[in-house]
Amino acid sequence: MQTLTSNKKLLIAGVAAVVLLGGGAMALKLSSSNEAPAAAPDAETTEQAETPEGVVELTNEQIKAAGISVVSVSRGGGGETRLSGRVEAMVDARAAVGATVGGTVERVLVAPGQSVRAGQALINLLSGDGAALRAEADAAAASATAARQAHQRNQNLAQQGVVARQEVEASQAQLASAEAMARAARARSAAAGSPNASGRMSVVSPISGVVTNVQVGPGGFVAQGAVVAEVTNPARVELVFNAPPHMAANVRIGSSLRVTGQQGEFEAVVTGVAADAGPQDSGATLIRARPQGSDLPPAGSSVSGIIVTEGQTGGVITVPTEAVQTVNGASVVFVSTPQGFKATPVLAGRQAGGETEILRGLDGAERIASTNAFLLKAELAKGEASHAH
Repeated sequence: MQTLTSNKKLLIAGVAAVVLLGGGAMALKLSSSNEAPAAAPDAETTEQAETPEGVVELTNEQIKAAGISVVSVSRGGGGETRLSGRVEAMVDARAAVGATVGGTVERVLVAPGQSVRAGQALINLLSGDGAALRAEADAAAASATAARQAHQRNQNLAQQGVVARQEVEASQAQLASAEAMARAARARSAAAGSPNASGRMSVVSPISGVVTNVQVGPGGFVAQGAVVAEVTNPARVELVFNAPPHMAANVRIGSSLRVTGQQGEFEAVVTGVAADAGPQDSGATLIRARPQGSDLPPAGSSVSGIIVTEGQTGGVITVPTEAVQTVNGASVVFVSTPQGFKATPVLAGRQAGGETEILRGLDGAERIASTNAFLLKAELAKGEASHAH
């Protein structure tokens, strides 16, 4: 009861103060309130609440506009194997052009070092065999024409009732035989270079490239099948590596190689793997690869390559090398989140074939920024600079 009486006295005193002081009553009322005034929000605390440390907030539209690709973390890893190899012309980049029929060389139209296109004439040849083939084709065509006319005539007479149906059918069979003979004769003439009635013909290049060798001269006789010139396309080259036998099971078509040659380092892609393809049954594996880019070593150059083979370190997490960025002296990858990306510290291992092993920091289920990940690094640094101010 004493406490209640005291509270009433205080209340009455407060009311009296309000009446006496008028306008100053509000200040007294606030200062005497039991509620503490709310503290002003700290600006730095607000910023940290909006954007956690190490996070870059981006929408899907912003990610797409920046050209940032998001890829899944892969497992498998691999061991690096160094290979020695050479640059060779592809199989279809070399042609030893031969004469399809024997004859006398009338003109040589090219010289070593000259560029030619596919179908361009290399030499002019005068061939008796070619003339005979042309005559055979012309005779077969004439026989087919005569058989066609005879069949048409018999059809007309059969409609008038002059000849029997059997005559029409016999002439039709003769026409079919004559046309077949004419087609075969034309094909033989075309294969020989389509000589004219005098037996003159041209030996042409089957590919585009550079003439590397000419083996005939005007007035010389060329036997059937003899090589008259050689043509090579220098732009059609490939890399050939000799590898240990076990590599046949560890290298796949499409695998990446990092190649070093006379003109520096470049990337290549495996296009073929052949086991037991080494010289003299050595059991070596032959690996063929296609270089990426246009500035390539010439054929005959020596190169060395590094390839990541499969199945040697099993289960190691790998990410594209461009996904690994350095932030404040530490390696990080940017893991995709619903709001954007979070910089995640990792321990990076070996690099090969455009891939980097991650020894610690990821569990393999993440999706990370790959292409243009450096833009996230720059955005993160920009955010840290604004916090410092």
